Amino acid sequence: MVSVDVPGPGEDGDGRTGVDWDSLPWFGSSVAAAPLVPLRANRSVFLPLWNNVDYSGQVWMEAPPTEEEEDEEEDGEEGRRPTVTVSRLRDSFLSGRRGVTRGAVQHQLIVRIINKSPLTYYGRTDRNCECPYKAVLELCDQTGSVCAVLWNSVCVSWYRRLKPGDIVGLRRFRVKQRYQAEPGVIEISVNSRNPAAQISVLPESSVSPEYVPPAVIYSFYNSQQILDQPHDTVCDVIGVLTFVGRSERIRSKDGKGAELVEYRWLQLEDGASDQPIMVKLFSTSQPETHLKLHPASILVGTRLKLVRASEQTSYLTNSAYTQVYCSGQGHHSQMSYRRLRPVRYFLDWLRTQEDAAVLSRALIGGFFTYPPLPVSMETYMKARRGEPGFLRGAELQMALDRLCYRERCTFCIQATVTTVTYSRLGEDECCLFWMDRSSSFSPSSSSPSTPRSSRTSPSFSPASSAVSRSTPRTPNQTAGSFKRKLLSTETPKKRGPWVTLQPEHNTDTVVLFEASMEFLQNVNPDDKDDDEDDDALSFVTAPSPPIVPPVTMETFPMCYDHAHWEEQTATVVMGGKTTPGRFDLAIDDYYTLKLRALSDGVLVDAVFLPHAWSSSPCPLLMPHSNTWTSILSHGAFSSHTPPPSPADLIAMATQLTNQRLVCVLEVCHLGGASTELVLSRAFHLAE
Repeated sequence: MVSVDVPGPGEDGDGRTGVDWDSLPWFGSSVAAAPLVPLRANRSVFLPLWNNVDYSGQVWMEAPPTEEEEDEEEDGEEGRRPTVTVSRLRDSFLSGRRGVTRGAVQHQLIVRIINKSPLTYYGRTDRNCECPYKAVLELCDQTGSVCAVLWNSVCVSWYRRLKPGDIVGLRRFRVKQRYQAEPGVIEISVNSRNPAAQISVLPESSVSPEYVPPAVIYSFYNSQQILDQPHDTVCDVIGVLTFVGRSERIRSKDGKGAELVEYRWLQLEDGASDQPIMVKLFSTSQPETHLKLHPASILVGTRLKLVRASEQTSYLTNSAYTQVYCSGQGHHSQMSYRRLRPVRYFLDWLRTQEDAAVLSRALIGGFFTYPPLPVSMETYMKARRGEPGFLRGAELQMALDRLCYRERCTFCIQATVTTVTYSRLGEDECCLFWMDRSSSFSPSSSSPSTPRSSRTSPSFSPASSAVSRSTPRTPNQTAGSFKRKLLSTETPKKRGPWVTLQPEHNTDTVVLFEASMEFLQNVNPDDKDDDEDDDALSFVTAPSPPIVPPVTMETFPMCYDHAHWEEQTATVVMGGKTTPGRFDLAIDDYYTLKLRALSDGVLVDAVFLPHAWSSSPCPLLMPHSNTWTSILSHGAFSSHTPPPSPADLIAMATQLTNQRLVCVLEVCHLGGASTELVLSRAFHLAE
């Protein structure tokens, strides 16, 4: 809330007296030196807007040195030695020594941070913890390793200051049995009170050489080596970013699945193979880094976990200790991995690359799905075991209305295709379309009347809804002035589909054509004669072009513009919005399929992008026959033959007549009234 009007006494309020309105503790009205904190809920920090992993607010600024640190720095002490080691702590705890099991450890432990976890928010409405955060650090010295848990306000003061590779000194901490671990596994608990822990970051030169903790060990794999690694392998990677996807959210599968977690897709190239490295990156409590990820920058991802989706497809995603470091933010110069051989090999390859070549294939934002779905319904249904089943059309609409901002979901419905349109961005009306006449003109009085969604895209309508919009026309053309066969010498098939052709540019017969249209209208429904049936079969009137729902700009990937990378990057993060025409798009045309749900007849408009594979950050190499059945099951045109032109594909749409399909829909709420609905697969449903 930015502002609010509070009625004073005698105004429209409740007439309360004795209230000092100016004393109300509104945000920012306290003393200037006081931190900006929530007014209620007994919290000392604000939650981030889009996830519970990142930190948010000024109180998370890097903490100044503590008094203990300042004293140590003034002393200039060198050759520091620990007064306790990890192994000694473990032995003392397991032997039941009172000073370790019940009290605070006053001895100094000197360790190196090996791994750092994201923040965990554990706040609940029924608890009054002021700062319900924790973070886990994996520490080691020369005698062993141990996990330390930073609790509550210690996270606020120290989380941003500490990074893997740092040497820290710890005093006044507690030792506990590690939660949900085997007996004998300990952890260090670092709190701000009872007792208040003492933390200091030590220069490596200040530690006695024989007590310097071991260096961080990295396991870098290049794109070729990743192909041979098993599932769940934890690895580090380096590469140049060639694709940065938009930020989206999905429901967490942990617990009750109520939490929304934020993620985005990245593509890295390292020159070791033709196969890029795909990364599904979730939040890592590094919001400044994530906001500035852009193509043509060098990214290092540590402690990423390999997910092998199939024998041919794999990607990397977060483990418990994933961190990312990006060029342009001063990260790489501070990290010890910069001296490793795999990193030097990558830098040698990068020096051989030309900027123009990398920038020409760099993309940012847009609809993206990975890994590719199976191309057969049997394989897809097997992979879906345990997932929700098919939805009715009305159930799909309700599910879409419940989506939160940038929430991404996958739904399945059984449907038939009633209309196919081809459109280009910037043109309000469709260019080409095919309509199944049997679906368009069949009686539908029994179809359910489903409430229309409040969001403009995708559009839902009951089966009986009418369509009426003209095709693009020249200034002298009027609605309906497109080529059609008025009088048929042959009896057409009553329920056959047809293809509506492009409007003719010859305007010499417009007036006469409009006049002739009156003869095709049934002005008086009671005016019937004996030749009614014959006449009905002799006149064929093309339908009006269908209404094509608007498609959001966020659906189409943008060509990366390095000169405006900050502006472009801001459009694909949470809360960002793309300005039409501001940046070049990788594709600017699309197909729209109107689907009729078999369960209840509800109509759904879905965007279909079969040609997007050619500009996709991860092209699919799948040869097939380029029929509608194969295009829908692969979600793309064949990669081994030239794709059909839009006119040819629309002409081929007769293949879809009365075909029952299992449709896989990728849905994302893009804010406001915009909901993106993309058809990623459609499998022929055998009788």
